[in-house]
Amino acid sequence: MNERELTPKEIVAELDRYIVGQEKAKRAVAIALRNRYRRRQLDEELREDVIPKNILMIGPTGVGKTEIARRLAALANAPFVKVEATKYTEVGYVGRDVESMIRELVETSIRMVTEERMAAVRDRARELAEERIVDIIQPLPGAKKQKTGSMQALLASLLGGEQYQPPPPPGVEDKEEYERAERIRRRIRQQLAAGELDDREIYIEVEDRQAPVIEIFSSATGFEEVGFGNLQDILGQLAPRRPKKRKKVTVKEALEILTEEEARNLVDRDEAVREGIARAEESGIVFIDEIDKIVGDGGGVGPDVSREGVQRDILPIIEGSTVQTKHGTVRTDHILFIAAGAFHASKPSDLIPELQGRLPIRVELDALTEEDFVRILTEPKNALVKQAKALLATEGVELEFTRSAIEEIAHIARVVNEQTEDIGARRLHTIMERVLEDISFDAPERAGQKVRIDRRYVRARLKDVLEQKDLSRYIL
Repeated sequence: MNERELTPKEIVAELDRYIVGQEKAKRAVAIALRNRYRRRQLDEELREDVIPKNILMIGPTGVGKTEIARRLAALANAPFVKVEATKYTEVGYVGRDVESMIRELVETSIRMVTEERMAAVRDRARELAEERIVDIIQPLPGAKKQKTGSMQALLASLLGGEQYQPPPPPGVEDKEEYERAERIRRRIRQQLAAGELDDREIYIEVEDRQAPVIEIFSSATGFEEVGFGNLQDILGQLAPRRPKKRKKVTVKEALEILTEEEARNLVDRDEAVREGIARAEESGIVFIDEIDKIVGDGGGVGPDVSREGVQRDILPIIEGSTVQTKHGTVRTDHILFIAAGAFHASKPSDLIPELQGRLPIRVELDALTEEDFVRILTEPKNALVKQAKALLATEGVELEFTRSAIEEIAHIARVVNEQTEDIGARRLHTIMERVLEDISFDAPERAGQKVRIDRRYVRARLKDVLEQKDLSRYIL
């Protein structure tokens, strides 16, 4: 599916497969996503003036705010990043600058485009990888390592790299040897295709991609992680390529490694970067969590970082500005921003007025009920009960949850959330792990068994913890 095919009702239906309830939030994000498709149908002049209606989600933790945004991005195949508002500091203080969220989005977008293009050329890359393996197992007569006399080749050789030249056409005197080698190579290709050589060990030379990371700071880009591989891109031909690393692997492993390397070489890096930036600008989604934690701090008097200052730094990003990245400039005008917060100790109107104006769509997410917990345990495509059954099935243990057991887990989750801090559906993870702890630990020795979990079993596993209120605060 893509944005063109997804109507708002279809988007909500897809989100329902993973997230229980929260219809208002699902409708809001569905409309926002569909508006992107509508905008692209407009003429160019009007299209530039239509900006996305950013969304503010209000609700306690664990009710599905992040999951809705993440699943929405997956449905649209859009670049997505989740950031915490509390990680940023205002200009003049050491910490992450707000523009780093856009740089993260661009990196995600470029990686998505690169992976898509690598998948498109994978068949060709596999053919090239197979030929490299054939060359290793049975090189053609006359194939030898030759080095050019250029300065770059000299530097490469000093670093351990070598250039391979194709063998010269065989002469009359070595024609028989050449034909014999070709027959062997054909047989090797057949064995390779049939998987008969999978376990054979060979030596391959691969690009050393484990470049150390350094931090570079400039007024234009802020703190940014830059690897030596990226410095190579910047310096171009001034720096020699990193030497290849010799590695002993099985043929099966070599085929995967070399296919990946060949696919990467077949992708035009510059085009991938250009498309990645364009996709980030037009389809990117940035989810800013815990925005309520940067509300109000008494005006920021004194040496402490002002929370209002962070809001003012975020404002131009959401309003629409140009951010400088190592790949070029990126406009944020049409990026969809979804902000979220619990707003227990504050309210949305406590945000600075300018920021409120840039988050015009407000949706309140409902606290989860006991019935919601039952549905979360069983209905979604990746429901917790389904996950638990699948995990233990890998050990040969068959789990059976009765309806009463599921209802009891949901009931305990609601009670504990009421008595302690309400963490929503995340409480179910804690309780499920506690219930399944013994079974998970003994699973390798219980292969072939069927384990039935009912209400009595759940109560027995949680009895001691629930009876000791102080202990339950730590355990559950």
